[in-house]
Amino acid sequence: MKYKKYLFILTALYFLLGFINIHSAILALVCLMFPIVLLFIDRKKTWCQEYCPRASLFTACGKLKTKHPGKTPDFFINGNMKWIILAYFLMNLFFIAATTIRVSSGAVLPMNYLRFLLFIPVPFELPQLLNFENIVPWVTHLSFRLYSMMMTTTFIGLIFGLIYKPRTWCVICPISTVSDLYLKSKSQTAN
Repeated sequence: MKYKKYLFILTALYFLLGFINIHSAILALVCLMFPIVLLFIDRKKTWCQEYCPRASLFTACGKLKTKHPGKTPDFFINGNMKWIILAYFLMNLFFIAATTIRVSSGAVLPMNYLRFLLFIPVPFELPQLLNFENIVPWVTHLSFRLYSMMMTTTFIGLIFGLIYKPRTWCVICPISTVSDLYLKSKSQTAN
């Protein structure tokens, strides 16, 4: 499957589209839903093993390393790191949903800037090559929140890939953790 090594282009394209217009960041919802749909259909981690563009990015970046990778910490594999990352991810989704609802009701102003790790404003403005008029504020807010989440997790994954093995993020990825939980529950009910 030669296409797998080029899937990283989709990740690069996602971030590039954010520079063209932030509203394209809503495509992140596909990256969140598609793995779950595949999991229910195939009953295996098809997304993680075949289609994940970020896994492809981490693999491609790992090939650029000249130094032998460090060992992935046991804390990541057998410890609580995957639960910490899953909790962060769920908290992030909760904040995205709650603040988007508040923006749509007019209770708060939309967030029109990027944040790292939920709360840290990024010290640069994301250029927008195309601006669309009459986009409701909650869509813009949702777009910036999703882009921020994808940017944060991709950055963290790249750092882990540089320090440890290229796909270290995949060990603690929330989609992988949820998939493992689902598959484990299905195997227990089958027995």
